[in-house]
Amino acid sequence: MLVEDVMTTNIVKIDSNKTVFDACKDYSKNKVGSLLVTDNNLTVGIVTEKDIIEKVILLNRNAKDTKISEIMTSNLKTIHALAPIEKAAKIMKENNIKKLPVVLNNEIIGIITETDLSRTIEVYSQAIEELTKFYQTSRENIEKIMEEWKNILLNLKNYKKINEQNEIESLL
Repeated sequence: MLVEDVMTTNIVKIDSNKTVFDACKDYSKNKVGSLLVTDNNLTVGIVTEKDIIEKVILLNRNAKDTKISEIMTSNLKTIHALAPIEKAAKIMKENNIKKLPVVLNNEIIGIITETDLSRTIEVYSQAIEELTKFYQTSRENIEKIMEEWKNILLNLKNYKKINEQNEIESLL
C-alpha cells in the first residue's frame, strides 16, 4: 500500500509570524493535529499540538505573544506520495514523529499520520483473513481434484488389469 492511498489531503497552513493563539484557533476550526508553517508561501516547518503543549503551555508562555516561528519544527521530514507506507512508518519511528508531510512533484499534497497508519492495520487484517479463506478453499478444492485423479488412475489400472486378464483367458 502506498502513502497516497492512506494520507490525509486536508492540510492547513499557517504563516510563521502568526501567534500560537492563532494556531489554536486554526486547529479548532479545521479539526487537524498539525499545521504546516509557511514564510512567503514557502513551507518552512510544521507545528503540532505537542509543540504547543511542550513549548508554550508547560513553559508558561503567553500563546498570544508567542510566534509560531519560535516553536515550530523547522527540520521538516517528508515522504514521497508513491512510497510504501512501511517507509513512512520507518521514518516516523526513526525521527519520533507522528505526522509526516507527503510530497509529489516538489509540492506538499498531504500528510500521513500515525492514525492513518493505524487504519491500515484493519485493511491488512481483512486482506489476510480473505487470503486465508481463499487458501483453505483452494486447498480443499485441490485435495478433491487430487482424490478424483487418484480414483481415475486406479480405475484405469484396474481396467488395464481386467483387460490383460481377459486377453490371457481368451488365449487359453
